[in-house]
This record gives sequence, C-alpha cells and structure tokens, in this order.
Amino acid sequence: MTFVAVLLIAVAVIVVVTLAKAVRIVPQQRQDVVERLGRYKRTLNPGLNLLVPYIDAVRTKVDMREQVVSFPPQPVITSDNLVVSIDTVLYFKVVDSVRATYEISNFLQAIEQLTVTTLRNVIGSLDLERALTSREEINRHLSGVLDETTGRWGIKVTRVEIKAIEPPPSIRDSMEKQMRAERDRRAAILNAEGLKQSQILTAEGEKQAAVLRADGDRQARILQAEGQAKAIRTVFDAIHQANPSQKVLAYQYLQALPQIANGSANKVWIVPAELTKALEGMGGALGGLANMVGDVPSPEASKGAGEVEREAAEAAQAAASAAQEIHDEVRVAEAQATGGNAPQQGLPAPEPVSPESLVNDPSDQRERG
Repeated sequence: MTFVAVLLIAVAVIVVVTLAKAVRIVPQQRQDVVERLGRYKRTLNPGLNLLVPYIDAVRTKVDMREQVVSFPPQPVITSDNLVVSIDTVLYFKVVDSVRATYEISNFLQAIEQLTVTTLRNVIGSLDLERALTSREEINRHLSGVLDETTGRWGIKVTRVEIKAIEPPPSIRDSMEKQMRAERDRRAAILNAEGLKQSQILTAEGEKQAAVLRADGDRQARILQAEGQAKAIRTVFDAIHQANPSQKVLAYQYLQALPQIANGSANKVWIVPAELTKALEGMGGALGGLANMVGDVPSPEASKGAGEVEREAAEAAQAAASAAQEIHDEVRVAEAQATGGNAPQQGLPAPEPVSPESLVNDPSDQRERG
C-alpha cells in the first residue's frame, strides 16, 4: 500500500509538471522564442500555446512595446578641444524577436555603445557653440545611424534625444560673462537709440516752438505797430481838426517841464533857451486869450475862464520854481567843478521870472490898452 501510494503521487507530480511545460500562456505585446533540443523552433504569440514537454523550451521572452533607456553622461571632445558631458535618451522597440535574440547577445548594451561612438563622431566635428545650438541636427544624425545599424538586429530606433550638454565649469563662467556682455551691449545700444530719438524729438519740438514763438512775436509786433500807427494817426487827425494855436502848445510845453525835472537820475538839467520865450508866450496867451484870431472861446469855455486862469497861474508858479531850482543846481555844480577858486564861467543866469509877470504880460496890457 505504501509503495502504491508513493507511485501514484509521483505519477501525479509528473503529470502536473508535464502539463505545465506543455501549456504556455503569452501576454499581450510579448513574444516567446521557443527552441527544440537547443535549436530555434518557433515564436509563441500572445494567447494560449502548446509545447512538447521536455523537448521544447522557451529561450527568451521579448517585450514588443516601445522602450525608453536613459544612458549615463558620456564625455565627448568637441572640435575646439573642449570636453563636454552629454546625456542621451533613446526610444526603441523590437520588431523581430528572433533576430533580437540570435543576431546579438545584448542589444541594449550594443545600442548604448553605438550611441556613444556616434555621438563622439558627430560632436567631434562641431565646435562648442554649434554643438549647443544644433541639437536637432545631432538627433537626426544619431537616429539615422542607429536605425541603419540596429535594423539587422530586429530593433527599430524611433527617437534619440540629447537630454543635456554640460560644458566644463570654466567654460560655463566664460559663456555667462560673454552672454552678460552681449546683453549689456544690446542694452547700451537700445539706450543710445532711445536717447537719440528723444533728442531728435526734443530738437524738433524746440524748433517748432521757436518758429511758433517767432511767428507770434512777429504778429504781435505787426499788431503793435498797426496800433501805434492808428493812435498817431488819430492824434494827428484830432490836432489837425482842433487847429491849436501857438499859445496852447506853449502851455503844454510848460506842463511837461516839471515832470522832466522830477527824475531821480537827473543830476544836471540844462535849461533850454526856449524857456523864457515859452513863459512869455504863456503870459501873452493867458492875457490875450480872448482877443486872438482863430482862438475865440466858446460859450462853454468862457464859463470856466476863472478856473483856467487859476490853473495857468499854478502852472506858471510851478515852472518858475522848477527853473529857480535848476538854476541853483547849475551854480552848485559849477562851483564843485572849479573847486571854488576859479572864476565862475558858464551860462549866464536867466532873469528871474515871477508868476505875476507870466500872467500880467506887458505886451498883453498894451494890447488891452
């Protein structure tokens, strides 16, 4: 009984192991390479597959999905003898599991070494500046070389990407300084162009302002001149229409003399020779104002005759006082100039004129007699 039980158990184990070796379930996106007695027999596709137990064996299980491999940084020398470190990322997929199994022992290692050698060939023909700016060109070249070489291995390289290109620290510092200098240069150029444009606009604005200011000044001068001309014309027409006599002009002349003498900057005032004649003419005008030809007063003027005589007397008194003050100042100036020793030589002193003589002129009395 014991021997029979052991035999039955052994047979059951053999049956189970045989069934396990005979039945093979392959998942999706995977292929199993089967060998019979050490020789390639067939490839198992996804699903349920039957094998000959103890004769057929699975050599490799090949993943048919696209795979991503990141290679460690590789030192590469550029054409200008600079060592840079390049990281690459490889995308590939197995399209023929049999060739990937039998054509090469380790296709992943082979791809890595092929990528490194191709990178060295490509980067060795470029300088650092071009290597940093020609990543697309390097990727295309790597993809072409790897796809052509790995095609006979049953592998399709779909994409190669350069993840990073790291130059030496000293070169990075130099590149940063160069970049900073370039940006400073661009900033200086932009500032200079902005300053130039601002100065041009400022100059144009000042030019237009000066032109407008000059035009406004010209218009103002023209209008002022026209106004002065019109004022002179109006005064001249008024004088011409009024037909003033010589006595009225003399009276106006006497009214202007005190204003001339009251100037703060007047130190010496030359008495004009016409002063005595003007005073005499003023006296005659006041005395014979009613009897002059062409100067007959109007009824309205006769009403204020007393006021006119009073104003004329006050004007004559002010003119006489101003003349006497001027005469005294001239004497003092001559005395200071000669030092008080030399004989006084100068203008003869005019005869003192009294207001009564201006108002009561003898010639006027004779005319009245």
